[in-house]
Amino acid sequence: MKGGVHMGKLNVLDWVALVLLIVGGLNWGLFGLFRFDLVSAIFGSVAILSRIVYILVGISAIYVASISTSLGKEK
Repeated sequence: MKGGVHMGKLNVLDWVALVLLIVGGLNWGLFGLFRFDLVSAIFGSVAILSRIVYILVGISAIYVASISTSLGKEK
């Protein structure tokens, strides 16, 4: 693929990590702009669920960072 990132060969773990990373990025953007915590808004007063989501987002960031060099390569 010319001029773009070829992402057709992602497995389920790759997609889950990317989605969680996007959710985390949107949450930080909303928090930075409006002091609105999307994760807390979704899970309400269930702090343990929010904490689990934050941990999964962090793990996803580490995972995506580790596979990012292979995302643009043809498989």
